[in-house]
Amino acid sequence: MDISVAVAYPTVEVVIPHYRDAGRLERCLDSLSKTRYRPLGILVVDNGSGKPELEKLVSRFPGVRLLSLPANRGYAGGCNAGAGASGSEYLVFMNDDTRHEPGWLEELVSAAQRDRRIAALQPKILSLPEHEKGRQVFDHAGAAGGMIDRLGYPWCYGRNFSGVEADNGQYNQPKEIFWASGAAMLVRRDVFESLGGFDDSFFMHMEEIDLCWRMRLAGYRVMSAPSSVVWHEGGASLAQGSPEKIYYNHRNNLLMLLKNMSLSSLVAVLPVRLFLEGGSALFYLFKGPDGISCSLSVLRALRDVLLRLPETLDGRKLVQALRKKGDRALFSGLPFSVFFRR
Repeated sequence: MDISVAVAYPTVEVVIPHYRDAGRLERCLDSLSKTRYRPLGILVVDNGSGKPELEKLVSRFPGVRLLSLPANRGYAGGCNAGAGASGSEYLVFMNDDTRHEPGWLEELVSAAQRDRRIAALQPKILSLPEHEKGRQVFDHAGAAGGMIDRLGYPWCYGRNFSGVEADNGQYNQPKEIFWASGAAMLVRRDVFESLGGFDDSFFMHMEEIDLCWRMRLAGYRVMSAPSSVVWHEGGASLAQGSPEKIYYNHRNNLLMLLKNMSLSSLVAVLPVRLFLEGGSALFYLFKGPDGISCSLSVLRALRDVLLRLPETLDGRKLVQALRKKGDRALFSGLPFSVFFRR
């Protein structure tokens, strides 16, 4: 679609939180420099790396700014700081291990401009390592759009617990999704700010699901835009299955449920989830050489959820005050468990 016909060139800024591997960031910025959409700004948020050479790297790319933070605030805090330093109409939160088609942004903005109720959009996210081998395979982080089951476990079109699918055009129609991946997501800045942005306490992992959940509770829509394509390397922050990743995923998933689910849903779901968390801890004990560490990560996550309960309940009051949509409508058509999804 010709962006000059479809929209009136709203301003967009890409916010990239960065912590390590300047080479990866350089490749990302080089790819973004080929983006056709204008006006486009790019803001690299240095998450406390303390590397002076980063300023030199960023200065090589026209239109790219650097925001240096004194400490690592994670993906959530880094993106919030970047959003606070931007005045653009749209923000794109982007991982620094991504590559992009030249027209990737036009499609996202065009879709957003057609419907003011859309608060967030996700492109089709494909695996960069598989792309370099000549194969079109969905990436684990977002794939063709994020969903969630009634127990609160996230899954994606093109990805579930059994693995990822090849991209054969089966998800080429835009559709409403539950959440957009933080690997590459476009949001309306005014909506992002009105909902408080990402939850800083999440630090990393599932903060985008929490944000999109709040968007949907407030009556907004989250959509996929599969005509926009981004490739993602994956595992740049934490390797899949690492004890630290397991910790953040389990902790943040439970915090998200406590904040966003209605009381009636929470009463029904929480006992089941706590039972399954215990099962996960036992499962990890027998899974490879890091089994004990992974099992302890689940238990540490449960402990920290309990310790954070007072502040989580305070956050819940703010979220529920924004609610315009009940859980019955919110979870309509979604499976009880991703394991039983057709």
